[in-house]
Amino acid sequence: MGDVNFNPMDPEFLDDPYPTYHLLRTEDPVHRSPLGFWVLTRYDDVVAALRDPRLVKEPIAAFVAARFGAPIPALGLSMLDRDPPDHTRLRSLVSKAFTPRVIEKLRPHIQKIVDDLLDRVEGQGSMDLIDQFAYPLPVTVICGMLGVPVADHERFRQWGLDLARSLDTIMLPPDSEVGRRGVASRRAPAEYFRGLIAERRAAPRDDLLSGLIAAEEAGDTLTEEELLATSILLLVAGHETTVNLIGNGTLALLRHPEQLRLLRGQPELIVSAVEELLRYDGPVQRTARIPSADVTFGGRTIGKGEMVMPFIGAADRDPAQFPNPDRLDITRGDNRHIAFGLGIHFCLGAPLARVEGQIAISTLVRRFPKLGLATDTPEHRQSLTLRGLKSLPVKF
Repeated sequence: MGDVNFNPMDPEFLDDPYPTYHLLRTEDPVHRSPLGFWVLTRYDDVVAALRDPRLVKEPIAAFVAARFGAPIPALGLSMLDRDPPDHTRLRSLVSKAFTPRVIEKLRPHIQKIVDDLLDRVEGQGSMDLIDQFAYPLPVTVICGMLGVPVADHERFRQWGLDLARSLDTIMLPPDSEVGRRGVASRRAPAEYFRGLIAERRAAPRDDLLSGLIAAEEAGDTLTEEELLATSILLLVAGHETTVNLIGNGTLALLRHPEQLRLLRGQPELIVSAVEELLRYDGPVQRTARIPSADVTFGGRTIGKGEMVMPFIGAADRDPAQFPNPDRLDITRGDNRHIAFGLGIHFCLGAPLARVEGQIAISTLVRRFPKLGLATDTPEHRQSLTLRGLKSLPVKF
């Protein structure tokens, strides 16, 4: 036990983490990393960890602050970083904007954005799928919902990349470049939203940001700092993960031409196809919790206050839960993947991500019947938490 060498920052691991997950799951499923945290890779352990109320999130902000010698702006104040009752209060404020019924009404709007993006590149015969399609779609949608001017969305791009990378800081030395940029990456959007919030206070509109401000002004539901943290969370979570769903999903289909043919022949399979793409190479690979009391997984005791990392990407390839887990099968039934998490922190934006993924991928494969990879070696972003591609050159 414990002698599997797991280096989460190894470039080879970041390109393809799945062989390492299989090794850990087989050899050392409750792995104590020399870097000072525990790694869970079995489906049952990860599910149990995500559902266990003793595994909490609030101490993580203090853990990171202690590591960096200073708190990171807005970290620990959004619902993603909170436990009940604050988590419940914050989530209930935002959840009305993301109900399946509200998202279904957005379908025509999302379809139009997808059509416009593909119209722009159709005559070129090739594109960078990330840059020209997977990124602009969700960022346009979430900017519209929040009430952020679309003209500003380019600046969110670098913020989003730096913020996504900053999620790895809890595993990195405090003096690392990633750590420093992670701190800075939260300052810039916080200042941006301060300005936008002031504008909306003066002249409210029919958007999510104005709604949150109204809730904050109504009293004890939201503080100014929580409002900022929630805005940043919605903006980043609202596009980062969907970019990766569309990018990773398209790459998986192009690498499995028989599955792509099946989807073309039976477009109604898009719903189960998106679920399988989420399981097969999900946008979020891991999360983190800190036990408020000693907990036991697989016969090993994890002490109160230690960092635990349930690896969602590993759980979703566990053969104990998914027959032939490394096989992409868009017709897979009973696909209880946990790409959106589980328990009280289940992804609020899951209905939106699903609809965006379904419309984007189905329209892409329908309109470009000769779609193919323009490179054999697409480059993955150097991020352990959010798995995605730097670019994906395709031809059609």
